[in-house]
This record gives sequence, C-alpha cells and structure tokens, in this order.
Amino acid sequence: MKQASVHTVAVIGGGIIGACCAIELLRDGHRVVLVEPDAPGGRHQASFGNGAWFSPSSVVPVSVPGMWKKVPGYLADPLGPLAIRWRYLPKLLPWLVRFLRAGSTVARVEATARALRPLVTDSPDRHRRLAEEAGISHLVARQGLLYVFPSLADFEAEALAWRLRRENGVEWIELDADELRQQEPSLDRRYTFGVLVEAGAHCLDPGGYVAGLVAYAETLGLRRVTANATGFRVQHGRLQAVETDGSEIAADRAVIAAGAHSAKLAAAVGDTIPLETERGYHVAISAPEVTPRRPIMPSDGKMANTVTGGALRVAGQIELAGLDAEPNWRRADILRDYALRTYPGLPRDLPPDRVTSWMGHRPSIADGLPVIGLASGCTDVVHAFGHGHIGLASGPVTGRLAADLVSGTAPCVDPAPYRPGRFQ
Repeated sequence: MKQASVHTVAVIGGGIIGACCAIELLRDGHRVVLVEPDAPGGRHQASFGNGAWFSPSSVVPVSVPGMWKKVPGYLADPLGPLAIRWRYLPKLLPWLVRFLRAGSTVARVEATARALRPLVTDSPDRHRRLAEEAGISHLVARQGLLYVFPSLADFEAEALAWRLRRENGVEWIELDADELRQQEPSLDRRYTFGVLVEAGAHCLDPGGYVAGLVAYAETLGLRRVTANATGFRVQHGRLQAVETDGSEIAADRAVIAAGAHSAKLAAAVGDTIPLETERGYHVAISAPEVTPRRPIMPSDGKMANTVTGGALRVAGQIELAGLDAEPNWRRADILRDYALRTYPGLPRDLPPDRVTSWMGHRPSIADGLPVIGLASGCTDVVHAFGHGHIGLASGPVTGRLAADLVSGTAPCVDPAPYRPGRFQ
C-alpha cells in the first residue's frame, strides 16, 4: 500500500470543527498548526454557547415549504423566534432568496435531510469515543433528548419534520401526559405530549469540551498560533503559507474551519459561498431551584433546555443581522421568560446575578448544508464550515472527512452533497 504523504496543515479555527479536524489530521500523521485568535472554547465561539445537544434527530433544515409566507412577520417582529433586521435586509436578500428556495418543495427538504443524516446519525457514539480518548468523558452524557408539546395536535402539526426524522433512521418513544409527568415532574403542566429520542446525548460544558479536545490535540503534537488568518500565499496553484495579522505560517495544506468568519477565506481560494450568520442567544440560570432530568425542547419555543456547568441553559432563536450588529439582549430576556414559564419551580424574581446571557454566530449556508470539500482555486485547501445548527453534533464526522480529503484517502462519507462548487 502506498504511504500517504505527510503534510504541514494549518487548521484555521479553534471551535468544535477545527478541534476535530486537528485531531483527525494528527492521527493521520500530519504536522498540524491551529490558528485561532482567542482561547479555544471561549465565549467568542459558537461552540461555547450552543444548545449542547449531540442529536441524531437534527436532520430537519430550517427552511421548509411555506416559510416565504412568514418573511413579513419576521421583519415586523424583532423579538420573534426568527427575526430579520430591516436595515440588514438589502445585504441579506441574495442569501435569503437562496435560503427560501432551498426549502420551497418537500423534495428539496427531503434531499437536504438525507444529506444531513451521515453528519449526525452516530454523533453520540462518536463523541463518547472521542471524549474517552481525550480523557474528558465526564463531559458527555447520554440521557436521551425530549421534545415536548402542549398537545398531540401540536406534535401532528410538525408531521413533515418527524417524517423526515423517521425516514432517516431516528427512533422515538411517545409519552402521554401522565408518562411525561413521571419523566419530567418539574415541567409545566401545559405540556401534555412528549417524544423521547433515547439515542440522543448532550455535552455538560461545550466550551470546556472544545478546550479539552484542543488540549488533547496538543499532547498529540498540535502547535497553536494565536492570530487571525487573513488569506493564503499560493504560487503556481500550490499553497505555500497561511497569512495572518501577525506573520505567515508555512503550510502546504490548510483547512478552513473558521465558522461564520470563513467566507472571506473561502473567496481567497476561489469559492464564493452564500454564508450568513444566524445569530443565536442563550441564557444560563445558575443554581436553579428545579432542573429537567434530561435535555428538553419545548415545541412552542424551539429552544434547547440543557443543564450545563451546574446551570440551566436555554438556547435558541435566530436573528439575521450580520456579524457586526450589536446584540439585542431583549431576545435573551425572552429565553429567560420562557424558562420561567416552562419550569414553575423557578422563582419569578430571579436575581440578575444568577442569569448570564450570551450571543454568538452560527455559520449558516443558504441551502442548509455545510461546505466540506477541496477549494476551487487551490486544492491544497479544504473547506469545513457552515454547519448551522449541527456544528457540535457533526464535529467528529466533519473532522474525519476533512482529514480524508487532505490525506487523499477514501472519504468516510460521500462528500458530494457538501462540495464547495455547488454554488457556482
């Protein structure tokens, strides 16, 4: 068997995707440099503030048939679960048109779900093995994921989403009101129907998990550089170095895993990618008087309720306003208020010092799929970004696939649905 070449690979981005890419590349014997402007796992990363779910049921794209009818409402209600800022609309419009078109028919949504499946289907097992290898298995918990609804009719109203899940291998147990109460006694009684996905898992500290993975990668030989990557030096079609705001980093291969900041880097190697930031929020209530026994997603709020770091984290919402707009912290207040309504045992007068808020940037591609593949203008560069709501769950598969592309080995999953050139 021909020995694979050893490369010096610069991984740009120290979130969950970058960390997993670095580990897989090191396993393949490459020399790896991680380029990240701040501490991995910090508050600046989407990996820090997500809903903390490793969910095999995350195969349903955000854009679905009929969503175009709701756009006026998104513009009119700045505090709705999906909001668009008026002043950002002109810049957003090309992405928004692609986004709505991607979900315009059931057939398109079905195809997207099939393409998402291999990225998340065995996510809990992959993360369990990765955490054990890194010595941080205490940060991964497998207690299932629970979706709750005010009524059976509310569940049936989401028939398309649950059909997509069933067709892509997701199994669940349905709970009536009494069974739901036994499972989750702290839950408000307005919820009378539940769906338990036993295969699901969650992370007890997403930021700490990413930091732990990077620390493990350092024991395997990872070198870290604290800098902002700004571009590439390419000669005769071959990568020579990654350019940063400090100096050049010599490398003959690179992986772009910079999340919502990846579009400019992708453009520098020939790919115009319709990437937008879906700004998400969370609140964390410290020392909560009551907590759910397992992660919960209420259908009337569409936010993940998860215990992380001893706090109740309520994460969700989508705000389309770009990378530079100031946070609208009223959106975090909405999440806090939902938590108070969801768990009556929480005090109505929560002290402000027990509630912390966060806003971050999910990297979202207009067609609902990440970009994973060789760059058009320089095949020494691999794209691995744009995972939207599935970044945490899909980190291990994306890392393996990116390493396969760098090493030139058979890909662990078919990369065709994620190819960068699909937008040309």
